[in-house]
Amino acid sequence: MTGDAPKAPQQPPTASESDLPAARAVATELGPAAPPLASEPALAEPTVGTKVGRGILWSLLNTVVLRMGIFMAGIVMARLLTTADYGVFAIAVTALTVLQAFNELGVSLAVVRWERDVREFAPTAMTIAVLNSLLIYGLLFLLAPWYCDLMGNPEAVPVVNILCLAVVIDGIAIVPATVLNREFLQRTRFFCDAASFVVVTTLTITLGASGAGPMSFSIGQVAGALVSMSCYLWLCPVRVRPGWDPVVARQLIQFGLPLAAASLLTLSVTQVDKLVVGGMLDAAALGLYLMVFNQSSLPLQIFSEAARRVSLAGFSRMADDKRQLEQALARGVGLMMAAALPVCALLACYAAPMLQIIYGAKWVPGAVALQFLAILGLARILLFIGYDLMVALDGNRVLIGLQGLWLGTVVPALFLGTHLDGIRGAAIAQAAVAVLIVLPAFAFMVARRGIRLAPSLRACVRPLVGGVLLVGSAVVVRETFSNVWAQMLIGGLVAALVYLPVVYPMRKMLPGRSGVAA
Repeated sequence: MTGDAPKAPQQPPTASESDLPAARAVATELGPAAPPLASEPALAEPTVGTKVGRGILWSLLNTVVLRMGIFMAGIVMARLLTTADYGVFAIAVTALTVLQAFNELGVSLAVVRWERDVREFAPTAMTIAVLNSLLIYGLLFLLAPWYCDLMGNPEAVPVVNILCLAVVIDGIAIVPATVLNREFLQRTRFFCDAASFVVVTTLTITLGASGAGPMSFSIGQVAGALVSMSCYLWLCPVRVRPGWDPVVARQLIQFGLPLAAASLLTLSVTQVDKLVVGGMLDAAALGLYLMVFNQSSLPLQIFSEAARRVSLAGFSRMADDKRQLEQALARGVGLMMAAALPVCALLACYAAPMLQIIYGAKWVPGAVALQFLAILGLARILLFIGYDLMVALDGNRVLIGLQGLWLGTVVPALFLGTHLDGIRGAAIAQAAVAVLIVLPAFAFMVARRGIRLAPSLRACVRPLVGGVLLVGSAVVVRETFSNVWAQMLIGGLVAALVYLPVVYPMRKMLPGRSGVAA
């Protein structure tokens, strides 16, 4: 199972008091035509900060619980399948990921960003997304044989064709799912995503155990995407159906196309490494690389994706108050670094023992790449925050330039690194470009928008100090103990002892507490 598994849905929860404030926000956004909830008590309207904080907590619970489940399922699949099987699946998931960046022309970001009656433009947004997703799936179906030949695995064509059906499903689901994010209804998304996860995991493991190979991934992912789509449509507070308004369509496309192009560039950056590794090496090397890349992405998927479900909406509503936005950014960056940095450091320092214990000896050769991909994972978390911030500040065209810079520098670096040192060289190239070129470029452009980064840098001091101590302790543990179990158990305990006291004062930065920097 990869870290890119589709998200999930579930049974509609009954309205509780915790849902009413968010539901009231929906009614307010929809305007006078939206009737008030019959059971709504007369409570004060929650602030944006309150809704963002509540949304982050539910989104974090959603992401952590489901990603841990995906992680456990991935262990089972890694022991059932070979590295070559993972290579075939990597070819399919790379195609899917790139296609999904462009399958709705950026209208989902418009749904979040526009301060307008969502019923005014949601039907047109859905029509655009569905038609475009059908078009690009048709093109993919025709080009799949050529693409798989280019990657050196013609047998991957059926796997690609089945998995990429998720593009069409995503085109139907994207607008109702985004409305849930827009209104901070993360509690609802948690129940939705849990249902899809159960379907994906059960079906994938069952098929994998029966000998279906990489096709088990494709069938499981598509089944889970169908569940997600059904639940998003059912639970969305706005009844989204296809419709068409040419004026709205033109506005949506004008707003969304630059963002879609930037998203396509972003995903091209994160997928081009698979294309280079798959084209220059064999399927087994690609499968090995995909496995360790997914491990390095776990912090991004657990922490950053949870925050991103509410960060864009939150940043957008603070865009007119630069000082408030700076404080919110500092709080978010500080907490994200405090949570993600130790995970990335542990992945880098204990890559080999972790792969051997959890996935088996056949995956240990990937440790040489995971050590550097963990650094990339941490950089990507910061870059995704910067991406959402630039969207909130209407920096759409700037984003295209930044992503173009990233892609233009990483492609030659990847070819050179892979040629010189295989998957390890590819990982070094990725990390070096992200840290030395792309992060400074993002920081420069954010500063040019009038956002001071000093509060965010101060908020990162404690995580960075704790990270240095953690890495130092790992060096001592690895030199002292040769047994992999001892390294993992003792190393984890020592890491907690040296890191937690340093970042514990940052607890006052949590939602609902005062303070920005510890």
